[in-house]
Amino acid sequence: MTNLPVSGMRKCEAALTGALRGALRGALSLRDAPTRIAPRAVLAGWLAASLAACSTLPAYTKPAVAVPAHFAGAPATPQPTNGWSLAEPGDAAPRGPWWTVFNDPELNRLEARVDVSNQTVKKAIAQLEQARSMVAYQRSGFFPTVTAGTAAQRFRTSQNVKHTSKAGLTLPDYSVGLNASWEPDLFGRVRDSVVGARDEAQASQADLDGVRLSVSADLAADYFDLRALDIQKKLLDDTVTAYAAALKIAQQKFQMGVVDASVLAQAQTQLESTRTQDTDIDVQRAQLQHAIATLIGEPASTFTIAPDTTAVPVPTIPPGLPSQLLERRPDIAAAERRVGEANAQIGEARAAYYPSLTLSASAGLESTFFAPWLTAPSLFWSLGAQLAGTLIDGGRRDAALQGAHAQYDGVVADYRQTVLVAFQQVEDQLSALSTLASEAQSQQLAASAAQRSLQLTTNQFNAGAVSYLDVVTAQTIALTNERTVDQIDARRIDASVQLLRALGGGWDRAVLTSSGNSE
Repeated sequence: MTNLPVSGMRKCEAALTGALRGALRGALSLRDAPTRIAPRAVLAGWLAASLAACSTLPAYTKPAVAVPAHFAGAPATPQPTNGWSLAEPGDAAPRGPWWTVFNDPELNRLEARVDVSNQTVKKAIAQLEQARSMVAYQRSGFFPTVTAGTAAQRFRTSQNVKHTSKAGLTLPDYSVGLNASWEPDLFGRVRDSVVGARDEAQASQADLDGVRLSVSADLAADYFDLRALDIQKKLLDDTVTAYAAALKIAQQKFQMGVVDASVLAQAQTQLESTRTQDTDIDVQRAQLQHAIATLIGEPASTFTIAPDTTAVPVPTIPPGLPSQLLERRPDIAAAERRVGEANAQIGEARAAYYPSLTLSASAGLESTFFAPWLTAPSLFWSLGAQLAGTLIDGGRRDAALQGAHAQYDGVVADYRQTVLVAFQQVEDQLSALSTLASEAQSQQLAASAAQRSLQLTTNQFNAGAVSYLDVVTAQTIALTNERTVDQIDARRIDASVQLLRALGGGWDRAVLTSSGNSE
């Protein structure tokens, strides 16, 4: 009991004194006026219920974390585009799904199937329902437990038992009755367990939203990777067509004796090498298509996505302030709610130091013979109150309280680590977007220069100034640079998706406090 605050001990002691007085008054009233059992019992119950304000729950405050003033990789004055904006703390206004920032109807259609068919999301939904059921389970501790039963039996008492009128007799016994028991929540054990269950339910809600965010981000990343492969596939298809035409020209020149067999071999090698790269794209695309099918809950063998070579523009995404990230990430909210749950478990451990008061009542009919069973003389009833507490338990309660404090410290560390990782993920993607934007500009210049070099080298070869090997080299450089341009564009889109995931996808913590399981 030394672990409890002094003010909390005094409140609980006052509540205990009041409970004892109420129980004694009820007992005296029942002794003096047995004909008014029900009103007195109800009154005693209400008096005991009024004591439930006593609680050993420690005052809860959200753990402090170090929050930077701004993101290091954020633009100086970010502006939202495409109608997508981030949530402000406490802003519960509905916003569109985060993926609509890309303005892709096919992606929107696929994302709409995640909630309906994805099995990982369905499992998270089931876990949320389980957590919510535990709130109702713990809340039932506020109410009495009432049981009813009936019995019919025959019994014989040994004839050798002395000093009993039933010795040697075989008697029937018929009974029916109700039993009620109630343990008033004097020291907040039940209420603390309800608070803990509510916090866990809210954490499960945030877990569900985190799973939805993760699955939808994986889907978007796979979809845009597939689109990037379609663009590279078109580039390689066009290149194969051009190389095939070049091979035909080389064959004609060879037949005319203008070039030797080495030129023909070089053109053939260039064509087949590019054709191999083109075919390999099909393998990667098929795997991404299968992954998308799994994410939307459809068998891979029945799912297809038509190729689309339309370029995907990179959206501008405002990162907001680091302090807002604490309200926008479902995993941060889940970690913080589990800190609240651990705090409630400390209250439960403290409540174990105090005694429990149990009020019980029973009433029914009992008779040796069936005929007078339902008559007034067969009535029996009892009322009672029991106050019991543990005096010696070998340090079990102390160990439980120490364990609860240790668990609290652990989940606080988890919360702070989750916040740190969230900041890191945002900074990683902001840095990637900034660097890739510069890479895209320089690589586009390199690709343009490679195309000019290829054109000049081809002209020189046609004029007989250079060998065909120089053309092959220029073709390889040009193709490599074109593919690099497409790959950088794909990485920029992927970084945008990951930034949206790191920012919480427009999620808002208000969805937890507005749910039916909120305080």
